[in-house]
Amino acid sequence: MNRKRKLASPVQPRSGPLPSDPHEIVFYKDSAGVLPAQEFIDSCPETIRARIRETAITVAASPPNRFSGGGKWEAMHGAMSGWFEIRIDGTPSRTHYRVYCLLDYEAAGAVKPYLVLVDGRKKPFRTTLAPSEYDKVKLLGGRYLSSKDRSIG
Repeated sequence: MNRKRKLASPVQPRSGPLPSDPHEIVFYKDSAGVLPAQEFIDSCPETIRARIRETAITVAASPPNRFSGGGKWEAMHGAMSGWFEIRIDGTPSRTHYRVYCLLDYEAAGAVKPYLVLVDGRKKPFRTTLAPSEYDKVKLLGGRYLSSKDRSIG
Protein backbone atom coordinates (compact mmCIF):
# COMPACT_ATOMS: atom_id res chain seq x y z
CA MET A 1 0.00 0.00 0.00
CA ASN A 2 1.50 3.25 -1.12
CA ARG A 3 0.19 6.17 0.87
CA LYS A 4 1.35 9.68 0.31
CA ARG A 5 2.25 11.55 3.42
CA LYS A 6 0.77 14.95 3.72
CA LEU A 7 3.58 17.42 4.30
CA ALA A 8 3.12 20.23 6.72
CA SER A 9 2.82 23.57 5.01
CA PRO A 10 6.00 25.61 5.25
CA VAL A 11 6.13 28.36 7.83
CA GLN A 12 5.27 31.64 6.19
CA PRO A 13 7.80 34.38 6.82
CA ARG A 14 6.30 37.32 8.57
CA SER A 15 5.51 40.19 6.28
CA GLY A 16 6.31 43.09 8.56
CA PRO A 17 7.21 44.24 12.03
CA LEU A 18 5.16 43.06 14.98
CA PRO A 19 3.95 45.07 17.99
CA SER A 20 6.08 42.84 20.21
CA ASP A 21 9.28 43.81 18.37
CA PRO A 22 11.56 46.52 19.73
CA HIS A 23 10.69 49.81 18.00
CA GLU A 24 12.80 52.31 16.10
CA ILE A 25 12.47 55.89 17.33
CA VAL A 26 11.69 58.31 14.49
CA PHE A 27 10.47 61.90 14.32
CA TYR A 28 7.59 63.11 12.17
CA LYS A 29 8.88 65.59 9.57
CA ASP A 30 6.44 68.16 8.17
CA SER A 31 6.34 69.42 4.57
CA ALA A 32 8.82 72.21 5.42
CA GLY A 33 11.31 69.69 6.81
CA VAL A 34 10.62 70.66 10.42
CA LEU A 35 10.61 68.00 13.15
CA PRO A 36 8.02 69.41 15.63
CA ALA A 37 8.76 66.92 18.41
CA GLN A 38 12.51 67.46 18.07
CA GLU A 39 12.04 71.22 18.21
CA PHE A 40 9.89 70.85 21.31
CA ILE A 41 12.43 68.59 23.02
CA ASP A 42 15.26 70.98 22.14
CA SER A 43 13.30 73.84 23.76
CA CYS A 44 13.02 71.98 27.09
CA PRO A 45 15.49 72.39 29.96
CA GLU A 46 18.48 70.04 29.69
CA THR A 47 17.34 67.74 32.49
CA ILE A 48 13.89 67.38 30.91
CA ARG A 49 15.42 66.69 27.47
CA ALA A 50 17.53 63.93 28.97
CA ARG A 51 14.55 62.35 30.74
CA ILE A 52 12.40 62.50 27.58
CA ARG A 53 15.13 60.81 25.53
CA GLU A 54 15.77 58.20 28.22
CA THR A 55 12.06 57.37 28.38
CA ALA A 56 11.74 57.12 24.59
CA ILE A 57 14.74 54.78 24.38
CA THR A 58 13.45 52.58 27.21
CA VAL A 59 9.93 52.43 25.76
CA ALA A 60 11.20 51.57 22.25
CA ALA A 61 13.40 48.77 23.57
CA SER A 62 10.71 47.26 25.83
CA PRO A 63 8.63 47.44 23.36
CA PRO A 64 5.85 50.00 24.02
CA ASN A 65 3.05 47.50 24.61
CA ARG A 66 5.11 45.87 27.38
CA PHE A 67 6.50 49.00 28.99
CA SER A 68 5.25 49.81 32.45
CA GLY A 69 6.97 53.03 33.24
CA GLY A 70 5.24 54.42 36.28
CA GLY A 71 3.34 57.14 34.44
CA LYS A 72 6.11 58.16 32.05
CA TRP A 73 4.44 56.40 29.08
CA GLU A 74 0.67 56.45 28.86
CA ALA A 75 -1.96 55.50 26.30
CA MET A 76 -4.31 58.39 25.71
CA HIS A 77 -8.10 58.15 25.74
CA GLY A 78 -11.16 59.90 24.36
CA ALA A 79 -10.46 62.20 21.42
CA MET A 80 -6.78 61.18 21.56
CA SER A 81 -7.43 57.43 21.50
CA GLY A 82 -4.67 55.69 19.55
CA TRP A 83 -2.06 58.17 20.73
CA PHE A 84 0.54 57.78 23.46
CA GLU A 85 2.42 60.34 25.47
CA ILE A 86 5.78 60.53 27.12
CA ARG A 87 5.07 62.33 30.38
CA ILE A 88 7.81 64.16 32.24
CA ASP A 89 7.15 66.49 35.13
CA GLY A 90 9.61 69.26 35.86
CA THR A 91 10.61 70.45 39.27
CA PRO A 92 10.78 72.93 40.87
CA SER A 93 8.87 74.80 38.13
CA ARG A 94 6.03 72.28 38.42
CA THR A 95 5.55 72.06 34.67
CA HIS A 96 4.23 69.08 32.73
CA TYR A 97 6.15 68.21 29.54
CA ARG A 98 4.37 65.94 27.06
CA VAL A 99 5.59 64.35 23.82
CA TYR A 100 2.78 62.92 21.69
CA CYS A 101 3.58 59.68 19.92
CA LEU A 102 2.13 57.17 17.48
CA LEU A 103 3.05 53.53 16.99
CA ASP A 104 3.42 52.62 13.30
CA TYR A 105 3.43 48.99 12.17
CA GLU A 106 2.65 49.70 8.53
CA ALA A 107 5.49 51.93 7.31
CA ALA A 108 6.67 50.66 3.95
CA GLY A 109 10.07 48.99 4.13
CA ALA A 110 10.41 49.33 7.90
CA VAL A 111 12.38 46.53 9.50
CA LYS A 112 11.21 47.50 12.98
CA PRO A 113 7.93 49.14 13.96
CA TYR A 114 8.22 52.86 14.51
CA LEU A 115 7.78 54.80 17.72
CA VAL A 116 6.95 58.14 16.07
CA LEU A 117 7.52 61.28 18.11
CA VAL A 118 5.09 63.73 16.51
CA ASP A 119 4.90 66.87 18.64
CA GLY A 120 5.16 68.17 22.18
CA ARG A 121 3.54 70.58 24.59
CA LYS A 122 4.18 71.91 28.07
CA LYS A 123 1.58 73.04 30.53
CA PRO A 124 1.40 74.25 34.11
CA PHE A 125 1.08 71.68 36.87
CA ARG A 126 -2.40 70.13 37.21
CA THR A 127 -3.87 71.76 34.12
CA THR A 128 -5.18 70.35 30.86
CA LEU A 129 -4.46 71.39 27.32
CA ALA A 130 -7.15 73.12 25.31
CA PRO A 131 -8.91 70.82 22.83
CA SER A 132 -7.54 73.03 20.04
CA GLU A 133 -3.99 72.06 21.07
CA TYR A 134 -4.85 68.37 20.85
CA ASP A 135 -6.42 69.06 17.44
CA LYS A 136 -3.11 70.54 16.23
CA VAL A 137 -1.26 67.41 17.34
CA LYS A 138 -3.84 65.12 15.71
CA LEU A 139 -3.56 67.09 12.46
CA LEU A 140 0.17 66.38 12.31
CA GLY A 141 -0.42 62.71 13.08
CA GLY A 142 -3.06 62.52 10.36
CA ARG A 143 -0.61 63.98 7.84
CA TYR A 144 2.00 61.44 8.89
CA LEU A 145 -0.35 58.46 8.60
CA SER A 146 -1.93 59.59 5.33
CA SER A 147 1.38 59.42 3.47
CA LYS A 148 2.35 56.03 2.08
CA ASP A 149 6.00 57.09 2.24
CA ARG A 150 6.21 58.14 5.85
CA SER A 151 7.82 61.52 6.34
CA ILE A 152 10.39 60.99 9.08
CA GLY A 153 13.63 62.49 10.16
